[in-house]
Amino acid sequence: MVHRSLVLLFPSSESAPLITDPVFYAFALPAIFFLGLSKGGFAGAGLLATPLVALYLPPLQAAAIILPLLISQDIISVWVYRRDWDAWNLKVLVPGAVIGIGIAWALAAYVSDSHVRLIVGLIALAFVLNAWFGRIPEKVTPTIPRGIFWGALSGFTSTLIQAGSPPYQVYVMPQNLPKMTFVGTTAIFFAVINLLKVVPYFALGQFSAENLATSAVLLPAAYATNMFGIWLVRRTPTELFYRIAYLLVFLVSLELIRGGVMGIWRG
Repeated sequence: MVHRSLVLLFPSSESAPLITDPVFYAFALPAIFFLGLSKGGFAGAGLLATPLVALYLPPLQAAAIILPLLISQDIISVWVYRRDWDAWNLKVLVPGAVIGIGIAWALAAYVSDSHVRLIVGLIALAFVLNAWFGRIPEKVTPTIPRGIFWGALSGFTSTLIQAGSPPYQVYVMPQNLPKMTFVGTTAIFFAVINLLKVVPYFALGQFSAENLATSAVLLPAAYATNMFGIWLVRRTPTELFYRIAYLLVFLVSLELIRGGVMGIWRG
């Protein structure tokens, strides 16, 4: 009864090529909030977006609806942080990401999402536990081979399971970049990745009229939460920011491990 009454708040699906079920938006709006935090600078929070929407839709369709929102938010974030980024890291990470996206596109039909989630989750968990309890230098000097490797892994996992943040953070966070430089580099790197993913998604036929129209309906919420994330990052002290960043990687690693184990168990 409640579900039927809520549906009356939305136009009929026959008159609009978009998803009208309010249950979908109950999942989508919290997902948009996490995207806004992520694009504002708290990288990792956005990983929760696709799984939330995937509770209602097939994962690939959920990712296709979210991708235009990510690109729209990327425009804002890149503009805001256009003066705060590290050129050396981007020169190494972006070519690696291109390689990773290409490999993911070629192997998409043969790779188990669950195994990828589990592996990435374990890597991210080991990274955080080592940062918290291990003996590591105060600042790690980046190298080109490591940058290409982690950039490729980030592009690979971002394309397959929308989880490019953990590999990226494993490489960049130990460098202890200034807070705004870290945020700006992250914004530009993932803006490039999201644009590159448009081609595979088109090839997979996921940019339907219904999906694009649904993305358009969610766009105002995406802009609002993105601006909130930017506002929050600017007012967060650097030390607290990095503590939150490590905590987000830790929580994301647990979710990836959980999703991977459950997927393997069900398979």
